[in-house]
Amino acid sequence: MRARKISLKIADGKTSGLLRLPTKSAAIFVMAHGAGAGMEHPFLENLSAGLAKRGIASLRFNFPYMEAGKRRPDSPAVAKQAIAAALERAKKEAPSLPCLLGGKSFGGRMASQLAAEKSLSILGLVYLGFPLHPPDKPATKRAAHLPSITVPQLFLQGTRDKLADLALMKETVAPLKKATLLIIDGADHGFDVLKRSGRTPQEVLDELADSVMQWTMKLV
Repeated sequence: MRARKISLKIADGKTSGLLRLPTKSAAIFVMAHGAGAGMEHPFLENLSAGLAKRGIASLRFNFPYMEAGKRRPDSPAVAKQAIAAALERAKKEAPSLPCLLGGKSFGGRMASQLAAEKSLSILGLVYLGFPLHPPDKPATKRAAHLPSITVPQLFLQGTRDKLADLALMKETVAPLKKATLLIIDGADHGFDVLKRSGRTPQEVLDELADSVMQWTMKLV
């Protein structure tokens, strides 16, 4: 099914959203985009469609800077306000469904900060490539708030992700309560794979969608 365009009210105005709500859904995923591409990026569109086939609804939305056509991401405060507004809208659109929160890279990171600061009525957090550090600069400072999160967390990370050294990622997730790290073999930060890997983009998308669905069903 196709996603339906909606308008979201945020602190300083409005932004666009895309709601995909299958008739039979187990949960709804409020999916924030990464820093460099908006809610209509093919990766998010294809993943949203794949999740819908597996009974997971989704609400995507643009951060204010992306809606305005700017390149520089919003401040964390503004980004978190937008995420909170999207989460509230998802609960109104699908009041009977538990909510997943998270998204791609920057979006997932901002969602995690919001969850660390406030008690949210959500089923869990899903990170599509958590940006643990800047490219090729291993560090864990960006994960300092993660232990404060009380809901289950799912980390989906590629083995070629230059924004998340795999060894550091494992060390970061291991002590977290109710956290799961799933490794996507051969994928980079955008979940692209090399041709020589023998894997197709669709196979990677299917693995991601299956992983989110299976993890969600265990929580439900």
